Amino acid sequence: MTARGALVLLLLAATVGAQPRRIVSTAPSITEMLYALGLGDRVVGVTTYCHYPPEAAKKPKIGTYVEPDLETIASLKPDLVIIQKNPIQLQAKLERLNLHVLEVSHDNIAQVFESIARIGKAAGAGDRASELVASLRRNLDVIHSRVSRRPGTRVMFIVGRAPDRIEDIIVIGQASYLNELMELAGGVNIFRDSVAPYPKVGMEEILARNPDVIVDMGDMAQTVGVTEQHKQSVVALWNRFPTLNAVRNHRVFAVAADVYVVPGPRMVEAARQFARVLHPEAGL
Repeated sequence: MTARGALVLLLLAATVGAQPRRIVSTAPSITEMLYALGLGDRVVGVTTYCHYPPEAAKKPKIGTYVEPDLETIASLKPDLVIIQKNPIQLQAKLERLNLHVLEVSHDNIAQVFESIARIGKAAGAGDRASELVASLRRNLDVIHSRVSRRPGTRVMFIVGRAPDRIEDIIVIGQASYLNELMELAGGVNIFRDSVAPYPKVGMEEILARNPDVIVDMGDMAQTVGVTEQHKQSVVALWNRFPTLNAVRNHRVFAVAADVYVVPGPRMVEAARQFARVLHPEAGL
């Protein structure tokens, strides 16, 4: 073997040896990406909101995305901490503890793909990441092709609302990842003119815009343990507004599934569910 060949082998061995074996995830989306890449056995810490896949919920908890416990993270002795870009300067705080940090963003579908690729590269699973991204693209393209020639369905997606009341309503705006996903699935977001990702809106404005479909997970952010009875009560709340097209045509849907609000590998499932609600005639 030549000296150059030996050097290449040494570099490859060093790269393999440098792959992180103890990974902490600080967001449900990151956790789902790690498991989809086959890296679940390396995950040593997740947030209290990491419910999927089920085995992730059994991992040690490091707090929440908004309030991570730095001492707990450090105690897990990770060789890689993956964080979602946030306003609390978490990366700098973790690096002061001499931890290796990878920061990713998930504000839109393209960034989800980029995050998967970067996580895969950082963990030595670049090929698997490329395969996963290609598969997600193909499946999203199939869904879009089934609905793209149909008239867009005017939809409102509610992510926040006062418990048991049609008040303090927070909806999806233009800058949200969900806006992009709904439109891919054949929807027209009635609040897409709002530049804020999650604008607060009043009932008067909703009545004026008159959505054809309402998807409401407003008081079901804690998706675990929501009963069918509760979902039925949500639909009943909207029945007080019979002039709304969505109410008149029985197209109010109460949902309690984090698949809609966790940008990651399950976005294909979310897009398919949107397409079934918005265009049931497409047979998806």
